[in-house]
Amino acid sequence: MPEYERVTHPFAPVWDERSRVLILGSFPSRKSRENMFYYGHPRNRFWPVIAAVCGEAVPQTVDEKRALLLRRGIALWDVFASCEILGSGDATIRSAVPNDVASLTAKTSVRAVFANGAAAADAYRRECEDKTGLPAVRLPSTSPANAAWSLQRLTDVWREALGEYIL
Repeated sequence: MPEYERVTHPFAPVWDERSRVLILGSFPSRKSRENMFYYGHPRNRFWPVIAAVCGEAVPQTVDEKRALLLRRGIALWDVFASCEILGSGDATIRSAVPNDVASLTAKTSVRAVFANGAAAADAYRRECEDKTGLPAVRLPSTSPANAAWSLQRLTDVWREALGEYIL
């Protein structure tokens, strides 16, 4: 039987002062932790969705991914700084400690928060929203576990939500 593992978020948020929108996940997957960057699982559709929304090629390297986000005014982070977790499953997260999302939004031009999936949205509302004063818009998860959503359908919904904020 798998055992819970206490994990601390291993990499920094992506942001700069020009960031106008913040996209939050819940906690990095095992594959993302191995790759030391967000949405590192090859079947996660986050990077193809963001690239399509921004009208750019899908970034391949961490440097390309970071550059795309910053060029377009997108900050990226996760709600939790640490937690106990089984593998990568959001549903298994327990004993979580939230990140100080309010300090990040205070240092940026963030005007809107978007949550990548239900777990991130629920965690943000519970742990961070009262401190930031910014409500989160829940977007459908880009996770491969959300197989009911095609890449095109995800892209359409994300484009409609993020469109006015993308530089």
